Amino acid sequence: MNLADRIKGILLQPKSEWSKIDSEPGDAGYLISNYVAILAAIPPICTFIGTSIIGFGGYRVGIGPGLVQAVVLYALTLIGFFVVGYIIDFLAGTFGARRNLENAMKVSAYAPTAAWLAGVFYILPALSLLAKICALYSLYLLYTGIISVMRPAANNALIYTIAVIVCAIVVWIIIFTIPVLLLGMGSMM
Repeated sequence: MNLADRIKGILLQPKSEWSKIDSEPGDAGYLISNYVAILAAIPPICTFIGTSIIGFGGYRVGIGPGLVQAVVLYALTLIGFFVVGYIIDFLAGTFGARRNLENAMKVSAYAPTAAWLAGVFYILPALSLLAKICALYSLYLLYTGIISVMRPAANNALIYTIAVIVCAIVVWIIIFTIPVLLLGMGSMM
């Protein structure tokens, strides 16, 4: 897999790219080292630059707390990849989809591509809303990935996707809250 071609394919032609992905092996170790670890680094690095170096409205987070936040966010994002993959697999049977952890990991790895790439907007904190808007495309990627790779019953595809999104939102709220709590505790000391 060529990283640039995969990114281009999943963003511009997701349905055909998911068909290619479906026929590939879904080893979690391969996915994390060749795709997830690379793209998932974009938001924390750009957030660090934006909040600790550039700042917003005259306010900047210190370099130390900013680095801690970036490292923790990155680590939790990698953990989130696995958790969401397990959620996709766990819910598959409920919605008439094929239970297959490798396929679930593929969906979990490639669906957030738009959100991870949109993380470049965090370099300028004033553009962070734009990053969140662009990241919404990842919901469509999740939907098309679930249909193509997990293959739920046709009438259950949307409900399955919504169930995964709700569970993933809970996971991501927890993941994004931990660095904030760590920074808050650091300022108390």
